[in-house]
Amino acid sequence: MSNSMRDLVMGEASEGSSDEESYDDETGEARARERARNGHVDDSSEEEEDDDDEEEAAKVREGFIVDEDEEEDDAEDSTEARKRRKRKRRQEREEEAQLDEEDLDLIGETLGEPQQPEKKKMKRLRMGHRGEEDRGADRHGLDDMFSDEEEVDERAYSRPSRLGRLDDEMGDFIEDDDPQDEEERIRQIEEAEVARPRDRGLAGSILDRTGLDQEVVDDMEAIFGNGEDYDWALQLEEEEEESKYEDTNIELKDVFEPSQLQEKLLTDEDNIIRNTDEPERFQLDRKPFKSLQITSEQFKEEAQWITKLIWPKKGLDDDLKGPFQKAIGKVLEYFVVEMLEVPYVFQHRKDYLIHAEKRPNPEHAHDPEAPETIVSAEKLLTQDDLWRILELDIKFRAFVERRNGLEKARDNLREAAGIQDETLDALIPEAENMEELQDLQDYLNFQYSAQLKDIAAINGVSKETKRPGTKTSLWERTRNSKVYQFVQAYGITPDRLAQNLLAQKGEKKAPVDDDDKAPLDLADSLTDADALTGDSVIQQARQMFAEELFINPRMRKLFRTHFYQNGEFSCHRTDKGLRRIDESHPYYEIKYLINQTIHDFAPRPEIFLKMMRAEEEGLVEVQLRLQNERRFREQMDAEFKSDNYSSAADSWNEERQKVLDAAFFKLEKLIARGVKETIRTACQEELLKVCREEYSSRLDQAPYKPKGMVLGTTPRVLALSNGMGDAARDPIFWAWVEEDGRVVEQGRFGNLARDETQRDAFVEIVERRKPDVIAISGFSADTQRLIRDVQSLVADKALMGPDFEDPESGDYRTELLDVIVVNDEVARLYKDSPRAIAEHSSLHSVTRYCVGLARYLQNPMKEYATLGKDIVSLIFHQCQNLLPQDKLLKYLETAMVDMVNLCGVDINEAVGDSYTANLLPYVAGLGPRKATAVIKAINVNGGAVNSRDELVGDPDNNKLQVVGPNVWMNCASFLYMEYDPSNSTSEPLDNTRVHPEDYELGRKMAADALELDEEDVKAETDENGPGAIVRKLFKEDEQDKVNELILEEYAEQLESKYSQRKRATLETIRAELQAPYEELRRALSAVPTEKIFTMFTGETKDSLSEGMVVSVNVRMVRDEIVIVKLDCGIEGRVDAMEVSHRTNVSIKEIIRPGQTVQAKILELNRKEFNAKLSLREDAVRRPLRKHYDHDPGTWDSKQEAKDKEDLREKDKVTGRVQRVIKHPMFKPFSAFEAEQYLASQATGDVVIRPSSKGNDHLAVTWKVADGVFQHIDVLELQKDSEFSVGKVLRVGGKYTYSDLDELIVEHVKAMARKVDQLVGHDKFRKGSLTDIEKWLTAYTDANPKAAVYTICIDSKHPGYFTLAFKTNKQSQIFKWPIKIMPNAYEMLKSPYPDMRALTNGFKLRYQSELNRAQTAQQMARR
Repeated sequence: MSNSMRDLVMGEASEGSSDEESYDDETGEARARERARNGHVDDSSEEEEDDDDEEEAAKVREGFIVDEDEEEDDAEDSTEARKRRKRKRRQEREEEAQLDEEDLDLIGETLGEPQQPEKKKMKRLRMGHRGEEDRGADRHGLDDMFSDEEEVDERAYSRPSRLGRLDDEMGDFIEDDDPQDEEERIRQIEEAEVARPRDRGLAGSILDRTGLDQEVVDDMEAIFGNGEDYDWALQLEEEEEESKYEDTNIELKDVFEPSQLQEKLLTDEDNIIRNTDEPERFQLDRKPFKSLQITSEQFKEEAQWITKLIWPKKGLDDDLKGPFQKAIGKVLEYFVVEMLEVPYVFQHRKDYLIHAEKRPNPEHAHDPEAPETIVSAEKLLTQDDLWRILELDIKFRAFVERRNGLEKARDNLREAAGIQDETLDALIPEAENMEELQDLQDYLNFQYSAQLKDIAAINGVSKETKRPGTKTSLWERTRNSKVYQFVQAYGITPDRLAQNLLAQKGEKKAPVDDDDKAPLDLADSLTDADALTGDSVIQQARQMFAEELFINPRMRKLFRTHFYQNGEFSCHRTDKGLRRIDESHPYYEIKYLINQTIHDFAPRPEIFLKMMRAEEEGLVEVQLRLQNERRFREQMDAEFKSDNYSSAADSWNEERQKVLDAAFFKLEKLIARGVKETIRTACQEELLKVCREEYSSRLDQAPYKPKGMVLGTTPRVLALSNGMGDAARDPIFWAWVEEDGRVVEQGRFGNLARDETQRDAFVEIVERRKPDVIAISGFSADTQRLIRDVQSLVADKALMGPDFEDPESGDYRTELLDVIVVNDEVARLYKDSPRAIAEHSSLHSVTRYCVGLARYLQNPMKEYATLGKDIVSLIFHQCQNLLPQDKLLKYLETAMVDMVNLCGVDINEAVGDSYTANLLPYVAGLGPRKATAVIKAINVNGGAVNSRDELVGDPDNNKLQVVGPNVWMNCASFLYMEYDPSNSTSEPLDNTRVHPEDYELGRKMAADALELDEEDVKAETDENGPGAIVRKLFKEDEQDKVNELILEEYAEQLESKYSQRKRATLETIRAELQAPYEELRRALSAVPTEKIFTMFTGETKDSLSEGMVVSVNVRMVRDEIVIVKLDCGIEGRVDAMEVSHRTNVSIKEIIRPGQTVQAKILELNRKEFNAKLSLREDAVRRPLRKHYDHDPGTWDSKQEAKDKEDLREKDKVTGRVQRVIKHPMFKPFSAFEAEQYLASQATGDVVIRPSSKGNDHLAVTWKVADGVFQHIDVLELQKDSEFSVGKVLRVGGKYTYSDLDELIVEHVKAMARKVDQLVGHDKFRKGSLTDIEKWLTAYTDANPKAAVYTICIDSKHPGYFTLAFKTNKQSQIFKWPIKIMPNAYEMLKSPYPDMRALTNGFKLRYQSELNRAQTAQQMARR
């Protein structure tokens, strides 16, 4: 095959866009561009790759034509090729067999393939034909193309060719997309049975004995042999080949990409973490500092360092500072020495987080029976504080490691070069943060660069020599030249000047001395080869002294202190931000913000984060200036000037002033940049805390509590939703979910308000299933109507909830069934997730949404845990997009860790239920790696855990170790097993929050409660085991007796005898003995009205409120009222007096149904989902302006007014007029603003906006997928005026619509539906084209003979998708573009109406090109 042909076969199908599309900077619309030879993709042009499609088809056809010469070469090597193929097949089978099945399952998850319960034993039966000729044919049918199964080549002696091999690759390629019916399946089985080859002997019985008698055959064998004489040689060859591969150990990393193994945590590093007996989170956090050893002195220093950072915010009394620091030291000991995680410390070491103190009881003087002393306790550290301490511990380790490096460099200078630097000796121990250490590092490199280079060379780690002329070499040359004498003549060193400035009042300061000579005279005397003139000497000296001032650590500390105390931040918009940040932009509130101190950002840290983000985007410049800059400069000048009176002294003072000016600018710039980053980090931490607190409040919700049930009881739920539909016209989806989360029944209802048949069906379901609660939610404002309908139906039909005992009367009674609105943020993510599709592939998306609602009511924490890293996609704060996503995820995970360990995990349930297993990574000591290892080890041990002690191994019962001692210490009390009273070996305390280390305390308390003496206890335990006493307590139902125990005395004994502080622990044991693992989360809270309104409409207070002017659609016009509908779906009412100021005209003459008009919101009722509006022109002309409450002097009003006037003048000059169209989807946006607006909207949402092509064009931007937006150019024809909408709207030259609504519905929404269908298809995969290529490569690496195809979105060309396929492991990846059209998919110029047609069309198109190639090859042979 020629190189060009090979390129065509193995290359990818062109998308017709070798150059990326150019967009208008303002509108984002495609500019005209010179077309490349492969064509050009244009979303708004009628020329849609016609030429390229023809070229592409030609490429595909030509790709299968084989050159005759190459075919002949292949024929000559056919024997050797067969041998190689045979050996390769055997090798690949052996390699695949060596892979661990469980690891392959994990990789299957990575590749997005569902795990099968067991491998199929039989391959799919092929369609066969009864004719022998057909049975022997090589070419497969359409249904067999792209199959996942491999097929063995039985054509042992057929003539090989490139075309034949390619046919083999592709013949077993395309998977069936549509299931076959039973009759067809039976017919295929029968035909396959007929087509099945019979026993044919060696090589298919190629020896034809027809017409030969036995004697002739015997003679032939005597002469030529029967082929068995050399079996021994062939056997040896085969054994040698087999032994060659037996010793080959194939690992996962030999088959899969590192990124895939990393994603599933299967790298060697992950295995080390998995097997190391240390909490997983500790290993990950401390990974950079694994070799760092903290000394005892540094340990004490760390406690002081952390105390200094946390104490100011605690607000405790000053006399508690000592105990507070001691508590921090103890916590660090638990973290660092004992390797105990936050949940363990908080749960089992509470006594060390509290300061308890005995005080005389003033009541004892009046009441002798009152206790003499009382104990007052003050909580020193909360659980949030523990996480903060853990975070600061990591920062301190980084700090110590950096400081150790500095100390080592200083010591090397002292030992190797004999240099003793007082500045380093004094300041390294005083450094308190990384900024000060960086200052010292810069000083060290500047001052001793030559010596450090020599030391590095001696140690053999020298770096490349810097070329002459670099900054460092210039400073060294100046320091070694005569010029440095002029530097010394300034009369004071930079360090002494900094010390003078830092000196407190009354401290002695170093004087400034003047040289005897004037500056010019001294400079003339110091000229040399490097400085030929006096002016050159002075210039170099100024630069040198200014640099020394800039580098000096004390001077930097002085500046930094002043900036933190007196710094002011101001925003100055850039030219780019002038027009980009309009009044609707989220950055407008910071556009003219000035004179903001650090304290001003404390209540709203997101303001500073917006400033920094806007600066990164080039919209504003954030400037940091000193409030008292003039006074600070004067102070520096005074300290640098001498007190002498002479002309020479005046000249030297002028020279010093110039040096100080140069140094001040550099210092200000450096320190300002560092301070801004520090403040940004601090503001991020504050906002992260807010997000964490919000997430914690959502996690801190118990399952919905049915009336009369104990908190924590799982309810039975009937969940309903109308999705995006109209509750009166569209189906209402429902799902019945049992307590264990199983979806037992589901279906659809019609109109529950008026259709009696549907109402009766609803009643039948409720009466038959008897739910504890009815859950409702949805995506539209019509969901509110569904809620009212269901509530009315429940009341009308008297549908009652479960019976419960009245706490007052003691009688059983019942109430109407609860109908509640559920927070659907998790259900929205669940309904179309791979997990939901895998669990309920046959259910409608809205039905799966109902399942998510029900499960949220049954256990919110479990639902949040299923999200994993997707938890960051939920909104916890409106500005969380300004936070680093990795930090946000880590903070949110700590909230989940707290709640999971508060509730505990039933380990046996987790082993058998993947839904519960999602909680295991958050258990103390564990993580995602160790959680999978725990489940795997338990399954090896038999699939169940009988006791907590069993987790560390039980050799007597052949139980392997599940976790190591350190991890067990962390996780033991948070993993529980159900207590079985009928099992004498079941330990009751294993079902409590009591840690095994405290079991003896619990047993002692149980014995004291039962008033058993030591002999009774011994007899009971000898007979029934260690847990006998607690079992007896439970059996006799005497748990309340533990309340009679006096724990204070017991705690004092433990502390005096064993130095153990256990007072809080004893209280925990008492509580657990009465109610093991009692539900401690608060009751499920009702969704607030504001949240419900946002859920159903997508509108917040910022996006929809009183005073705003919005587009409304007129639904009904009566004499006294107009009924309208807002874009968000809520209904509005316009009174007659608010339609027009003209009272003598009927409102029916002014407005008519179907019109889209602008209206001003007068009242908005978020509870009832309705609004009162005005259409009066005077009201609409006065839209709401956001009011920002700024203190005087903090908003640059003058600049704001000037910018508005400049924009108006600019528009007048350019003739640009802002176009306004009365349509609910019209926004005066640019392309960038439209994309920003749609980023948070749903897929398929649309914005109509002005076009930069003129007033006879409109632009329509719609969201194709997350981060992908298509801009459509709309040509307006038959316009009544320049600014009216054309009566004919044309898109791409071939689609014509009569109005905007028709265009949106028939064009954009139709394309959105096609996108939804494609994205919902089995062959669609999320990710970029690069990700898809990696997946295809990994799939064929794992299945070398298999071929596969998939479809992904083309993010570079909005409106296009890519069908990518790979024939086998060796082949390259083919890529065919798919264009989304309003009612079809277009591939290689051919339209396909739906996904079934597209996938089958792909197969047919491929088969057609293959047939053409075969025909061309046959013609060439003739």
